[in-house]
Amino acid sequence: MLRRYGRTCIPIPRQTERHYWSVSCLPSTPGKALVRVNASWMELFALYADGDGIRAKFLVHLSDFTTDHSPDQGAVDENFLERCVMTPEDVGTFFPRGEDIFGIKVRGIRSINKFLATRRVLRAIRAFNLTHMNRGRNAYQASHCYSLADHMLEG
Repeated sequence: MLRRYGRTCIPIPRQTERHYWSVSCLPSTPGKALVRVNASWMELFALYADGDGIRAKFLVHLSDFTTDHSPDQGAVDENFLERCVMTPEDVGTFFPRGEDIFGIKVRGIRSINKFLATRRVLRAIRAFNLTHMNRGRNAYQASHCYSLADHMLEG
């Protein structure tokens, strides 16, 4: 899953590695992520243990997931999100602090794969990642794990 995210969601990953994005096994807040990807001061993506499986957390622009493309929390396109996963129970949302920021939690490897295979979702993830990479140098460079990045980007 981490490999797929690295290859499809991070712009020019090898050239921007560490200075503009990083991957680490250090715990994030809240919760204890197994792995997380950061850019600038923002956590972009995280994987968590979920019983015998995994769940993923994606941060994106809220306006990419509303029915009217506004940053209105009440306009989240729930029907679209439910179609992007295997079963509606596999997707959840949350609103972190910040304007036009939206969090999506997806449970299960099959649902995460389906979610990342949706063109609109992939475009939104890439746009959010690029926005934060363009905000300047990565604040988490010191915790970047080169061996994890190599695994993430190989193949």
